[in-house]
Amino acid sequence: MHERLAQARSEAGYAKAADAAKAMGIREPTYHGHENGSRGFKRDSAERYARKFHVSLEWLLTGKGPKEGRSMQAPADRPRQVPLVGYVAAGAEMHFHANDTALDDVPAPFGATDSTVAVEIRGDSLGSFFDRWLVFYDEVRRPVTTELINKLCVVGLEDGRIMIKKVQRSKAKGLFHLLSQTEPPILDVAIEWAAQVKNMVPR
Repeated sequence: MHERLAQARSEAGYAKAADAAKAMGIREPTYHGHENGSRGFKRDSAERYARKFHVSLEWLLTGKGPKEGRSMQAPADRPRQVPLVGYVAAGAEMHFHANDTALDDVPAPFGATDSTVAVEIRGDSLGSFFDRWLVFYDEVRRPVTTELINKLCVVGLEDGRIMIKKVQRSKAKGLFHLLSQTEPPILDVAIEWAAQVKNMVPR
């Protein structure tokens, strides 16, 4: 499987494994392990890779059948789904499932791409109204890019915390302020990665 994964990634236009990991918001060591064979990956991860690299799931898992994936358009009787990769609990910390595999699939929002993923808000970290809402994002940026400044983003910090915050520049080079309406600001922090929130809907 790992050799087919590397082939699919390359043919999809990602020159390096790190590029693919970045595009999907997956930790680079996890993806590298899946591609070099040092760690296996399960069906839910394979489904995500097949969608991203436009290959068939059967080919990726077994090497059988046509390599080309089906159209990303879902059948009329089944709405398109995107992976739910974690949740944001009270205190605005997100907890990811081990191995970066999906916890569930949820209906895709309008305008979703093959790299769109979702997290679920649990608790009142963004206000009680948003408990159990879904937050969708894609296009993970490492490092933070200009278009994310003053935007509501899913943000990963160097200490492992994942939050939904408005990103603001700090006067300190390479650091940022993280703002929300319900909690005190977090000042002068280093951001490992960030992605703009594209959609929020009740679950």
